[in-house]
Amino acid sequence: MLVWLSDYLIQFDNSFSVLQYITVRGIFSILTALGISLLIGPTMIRRLNYYQIGQVVRDDGPQTHLSKAGTPTMGGALILVSIVLSTLLWSDLSNHYVWVTLLVTILYGAIGWVDDYRKIFRKNTTGLSARWKLLWQTAIGIGAAISLYYTAFSAAEISYIIPFFKDVSIDVGILYIAVSCFIIVGFSNAVNLTDGLDGLAILPTVMVGGALGVIAYLAGHTEFSAYLNIPYIVGSGEVVIFAGALLGSGLGFLWFNTYPAQIFMGDVGSLALGAALAVLAIVSRHEIVFFIMGGIFVAETASVIIQVAFFKLTGKRVFKMAPLHHHFELKGWPEPRVIVRFWIITVMLVLFGLATLKLR
Repeated sequence: MLVWLSDYLIQFDNSFSVLQYITVRGIFSILTALGISLLIGPTMIRRLNYYQIGQVVRDDGPQTHLSKAGTPTMGGALILVSIVLSTLLWSDLSNHYVWVTLLVTILYGAIGWVDDYRKIFRKNTTGLSARWKLLWQTAIGIGAAISLYYTAFSAAEISYIIPFFKDVSIDVGILYIAVSCFIIVGFSNAVNLTDGLDGLAILPTVMVGGALGVIAYLAGHTEFSAYLNIPYIVGSGEVVIFAGALLGSGLGFLWFNTYPAQIFMGDVGSLALGAALAVLAIVSRHEIVFFIMGGIFVAETASVIIQVAFFKLTGKRVFKMAPLHHHFELKGWPEPRVIVRFWIITVMLVLFGLATLKLR
């Protein structure tokens, strides 16, 4: 929005041209989203407490979690508001990547809102049925993938880059739509599964989202993309503004979500953030690197799949409890230890993922 305003004001004062720089707007996007989160966060917490919109805790989980019952949830709405306002304010709204990323995030947030609403007001831990949740997630994922596929300017925008190899990519043709949908739906649910401890999911989301923003900027810059030997994706740099908003809003939410949490994001936040990360990876054409950087989310999801499959086959469990963070809790790790160690692992994975840009 301010890009359009700066276009007009440049004729009166050339200093307004600074708003044409993606890096400048990216920084302001971070600060704006962070400021909005910190400003309205306390009010939201009070309102959620007043209307008794509290967390419903599973009675078959770790006993230490029973004390979390009643903690305000659906705080993901705070993240979404911050992301949307900051993105609309600082991004170039003529860029289709911005709109695809923003709309997917909002729509997945809507799915999560319905899920949270049913959990809280119907007092059960089931929420929206898995069948309907997956149906809507898939529909939105297919819609986003179709939009990206048919607006692609070059083959590079729908080919899969293989890390560690120069000039190696896989063009899957129209299967791009199915693969992209799978990534969006899969990572949306992966972040949702990871969001089980105070601050556990939000900081890895911030770190991975920030790294994807950097990659998108490099891919959208002719000189940097040529230097790193990665495909040049026209317009992908603009999603840096969205990534910055995600980073800022996530840090603002962590201010209130850090152990012991004053508020939880709920499905309205976790489903939306997982889908947002996936779209950022797809736009920047670094899905495989994304799987590396988001290794914690992958491990959490894999632990659930392994646990369910092994139990159905043998009647025994591989882990004390799934997702994986509960396994370590039941092994006696204090909650803060699990959280911080998962954060440290994410830092290492993100750095390794960024290193692959040059290791070719």
